[in-house]
Amino acid sequence: MNRTKTDYSIIATGDGYKLERWGDITLLRPDPQVIWPSRSDLSKHPKLDAHYIKEGGGGKWRIINNLPEKWTVAFDDLKFWVRPMGFKHTGLFPEQAVNWNKIRVIASQAKQSRILNLFAYTGGATIASAMAGAKVTHVDSATNMVERAKQNAGLNNLPADSIRYIVDDCLKFVKREQKRGKKYDAVIMDPPSYGRGPNGELWKLEDNLFALCQEVKKVLEDKPLFFLINSYTTGLQLTVLSNILRLIMQGHKGTVDSYELTLPTEEEGIMLPCGASALWSSQ
Repeated sequence: MNRTKTDYSIIATGDGYKLERWGDITLLRPDPQVIWPSRSDLSKHPKLDAHYIKEGGGGKWRIINNLPEKWTVAFDDLKFWVRPMGFKHTGLFPEQAVNWNKIRVIASQAKQSRILNLFAYTGGATIASAMAGAKVTHVDSATNMVERAKQNAGLNNLPADSIRYIVDDCLKFVKREQKRGKKYDAVIMDPPSYGRGPNGELWKLEDNLFALCQEVKKVLEDKPLFFLINSYTTGLQLTVLSNILRLIMQGHKGTVDSYELTLPTEEEGIMLPCGASALWSSQ
């Protein structure tokens, strides 16, 4: 499935920022990967509506035009609410459209698969899975993010029983599902680079990802459809993600594909790196 329509584009980049078009709204936000100089002063773009200004370890939004509290954008037939949030975020990662498309292709070929989406945020992958006919269990530890996922599901007119929402620590939830004997046909996970475990222990992706995947593997069916890992940890190379999936899925017939997530820009020849994903698939 190729993406044929999107309300999102990157107009220009430089000096640690990206100038983006979200539907009719233009935002200027920091991006740590943009280490090259800008060809112009992006903050003076004539259609700029809001600018997230870096300050120390954080920053704040400077509203320039009459910015709505939230608005919608579309990726093919998927619709999402967008709203400027703390620490530069909008509640949506457009580069994930590549993964949404892959998920929809696989899920649409299976009959009502059961998909577990861990660290599910505002539900981009959840919506894509449910739109393909899957039954999705959406797990995130942040109540406000789960509420936004519900709003996105409503925006796409998804049946109420297509998504089960869980506010919980992902590892704790997976271990409880093991005890309950619950199984899933596929897993999607987008764990953070840093955080705290269920008992307050420090979470670091490089140190804990393999062990997490081992636990998640225990709730997969004997003939799973796919296992998708996404990472925004800068130092975690594609081969690492591939190796983890190959080791975790040993004994299952399938293939592993790892790929860098990038977004095109309206600047000739410039692509913006956005993270990495690895997908084990039985198909």
